[in-house]
Amino acid sequence: MDASSRPDLPPPRLRAPGLPTALEGVRIADFSHFIAGPMCTMILADLGADVVKIENAARGDDFRSFKPHIAGESAPYLWTNRNKRGIALDLTTEAARQVAIDLIRTADVVVENFSKGVMEKFGLGYEAMRQINPRLVYCSMSAYGRDGAMSDRLGFDPVVQAETGFMSLNGLPDQEGVRTGPAVMDISTGMMGAVAVLGALAARERTGAGQQVEVSLYDTATLMLGFHAMNYLATGKNPTRFGNRSVDSVPTGVFHAADGALYIACANDRTYQRLAIDVFDRKDLAEHPDFVSNAARVANRERLSAIIDEILSADSCENWAKKMQKAGVPAGVARTVEGAFNSAEMADRGLASAIPHPVAGEIPNIGSPLVLRGTPVVDPVAAPTLGQHTFDVLSQLLGYSPERIEALAAAGAIRRPA
Repeated sequence: MDASSRPDLPPPRLRAPGLPTALEGVRIADFSHFIAGPMCTMILADLGADVVKIENAARGDDFRSFKPHIAGESAPYLWTNRNKRGIALDLTTEAARQVAIDLIRTADVVVENFSKGVMEKFGLGYEAMRQINPRLVYCSMSAYGRDGAMSDRLGFDPVVQAETGFMSLNGLPDQEGVRTGPAVMDISTGMMGAVAVLGALAARERTGAGQQVEVSLYDTATLMLGFHAMNYLATGKNPTRFGNRSVDSVPTGVFHAADGALYIACANDRTYQRLAIDVFDRKDLAEHPDFVSNAARVANRERLSAIIDEILSADSCENWAKKMQKAGVPAGVARTVEGAFNSAEMADRGLASAIPHPVAGEIPNIGSPLVLRGTPVVDPVAAPTLGQHTFDVLSQLLGYSPERIEALAAAGAIRRPA
């Protein structure tokens, strides 16, 4: 791994000792892979749930093959599988399927994002599992939902971005729409899955019964259109790309200082007055009839933008950003990922850290954004190696004897830990 541009990573900020976790005592059988499902279960694991990740005994989660690798472990896999225990089963064998059933029998939640019918093929579908565990919350995640004409279709994040119109809103007005760099639909679907699970667990406290919950990439992508979807339905006017600018407020967008770009957001007249007077010391810009109101500034967008760029050229991005922030004008330097992780803001938030790993020794970690004062998120533990906790889970959680575990390993139903 080339870490030449990476900052020295400190240890993570640890939770206060003695405090409980939000999901203490909740156990999750995690059959998910790639991003959406593992993101969902990692959020729940951060909140204190005991997440047991079940992987294919031969190759594990396919996300393990994604590069770059750290001491043989996939960085993308490590990113989304923190705070879980991992076991490796060959679900094509009856013995491994029985292990999975025994695990689900002890679980509060199942999360799966296989194609339609796969869990049923293994005898692990919701209808079968609710018979052995009526309190089970069973979360199914898919591209297009489990019902309807599209339920059999395979789908991926950028495909759904294209289909829902989300892609049409991204990019510059005179160019073709572009997908987002990060897999925002996978990530947000994982978040929605965690919300659905938490809602079902809360409902179970009242009813005593579990239920099946579903989230899909397509439905989440439609939500992620934001108010642009509502605007279209209200007016019939198709929204278009506006790049880094805002169609509603000026000046809002990317502007250029002496050494680079920064983003300024003046969403109302009060903020613009602070920018013109307190930051630029240009009362004339605040009072000019072409700029005094947002409507006037929208009509004279290009002229005002040129004036602002000329003013900004006199100093650096960092200095201008500090002045604007002090004056109450939302602004920030437009950074690369490298720049962001080497910034004062990132250091202040303490989001990047280094945590121990059983193979690599130490790996980077990106902290949870969740802050619960009374029940803090758990201290970060690296994602499991393939089958790392198989023997421990089977013996300690399921009560299997050493002889039974050894027989399962000899039969190829489970993978021996490395």
